[in-house]
Amino acid sequence: MRPLTKSVRVTAVAAALALGLAACGGTDTSDDNTTPPSPTAEAQEGNLPTAVSTGDPFADARTAASHMPMTAQALATGISEATDMKGDVGSDAANLRAGLTEVLQEHVYLAGIAVATAYHAGPDSDEFKAAASTLDENSKAVAAAVGSVAGEDNEKTFLQAWRSHVDDFVSYAVAAKGGDEAGKKEALNNLAAYEKTSAEFFEKITDGALPADAVEGALGKHVKTLSGAIDAFASGDGKAFDKLKAAADHMPMTAKALAGGIDKAADIDGNPNSPASELRSGLTGLLQGHVYLASVAVFTAYTAGPDSAEFEAAAGELDENSVELSKAVGSVAGPDNEKTFLQVWRSHIDDFVSYAVASAGDDEAGKKEALSNLDDYRSTAGGFFEEITGGAVPADAVATELKKHIETLAGAIDSLKAALVK
Repeated sequence: MRPLTKSVRVTAVAAALALGLAACGGTDTSDDNTTPPSPTAEAQEGNLPTAVSTGDPFADARTAASHMPMTAQALATGISEATDMKGDVGSDAANLRAGLTEVLQEHVYLAGIAVATAYHAGPDSDEFKAAASTLDENSKAVAAAVGSVAGEDNEKTFLQAWRSHVDDFVSYAVAAKGGDEAGKKEALNNLAAYEKTSAEFFEKITDGALPADAVEGALGKHVKTLSGAIDAFASGDGKAFDKLKAAADHMPMTAKALAGGIDKAADIDGNPNSPASELRSGLTGLLQGHVYLASVAVFTAYTAGPDSAEFEAAAGELDENSVELSKAVGSVAGPDNEKTFLQVWRSHIDDFVSYAVASAGDDEAGKKEALSNLDDYRSTAGGFFEEITGGAVPADAVATELKKHIETLAGAIDSLKAALVK
């Protein structure tokens, strides 16, 4: 059997959700007939993951995403050891770059989710207030990352400026939805002023290691890409999800530039640009992106409908992330392992789709079946990584990390259902 193309897979997933939400069923779409490693005894004996949910879908999505950088570090450590990769995955410089990648990319996704929520439920709704609150938690995390190397006073200064630029994006989103071109222009002018102020801030705290012009250019691209995504959401453009992912994908490059400048100024232990640090940062962005894109896809299925063009577009970006992850694996493990990984990874996304279908229909048996399949997946994935790294990444360690991923993402899906499915 030939592997499904991206468009065919997206259509299949959309159809599965459409049929499932109508009939409370589930569908498994396999990619080819490659046989992955067998599940371990732990999965076969039971001990299923249990969804962890607070009822706040935005906080729960952030919790689910927060586990992925740890998974990325574990995988990067084993892969770098198995391949004798240059650099130290756990150095202070690598920690800084991966941490900045995490919080900056998260900023974009949480901002996108907040805007989508404002457009769906209204800017005065409890749902938007919850989304905005989670976005502000990210703002605090970004400021804390800066403060960890620049001091408490600079942390406070940065947080004030960062929050103001978030407010300007909110103003832009309101104006975009209302067709208020003057309001959009005013927000962009405020954001341009923020770019300049922030660039000067980074040049100052790094004693010129981060030139203001370079920082201003990076922030200008951030404003351009995120405002473009907001415009697309406001107009119902089918490319909104593609633009949101593009805006998020830009942030790891900004993290690289900031980490490099801060490292140069502070002489931090390690090299933020070593191959090992590059691998860890890349996996951090891709794995975290998986969680947020999955959350966006479920949000869209629950709000626009699983048979909508909007959901098909959201699912397409989620699958693009899957392909990117498989290529990252293939770059160090070869094309055959790339194909095997992609098959297994896509199957676990199909299981999350089945879980979302069952959750929307209050189908506890369907949810349990999906969790059982996901439990098999985590042990299968553990065996895969142990094999390709010659034991440098133990199967049990991967399975443990993925159990947290399953439990927290399933919990976020349950919270999304409670908030959005009436």
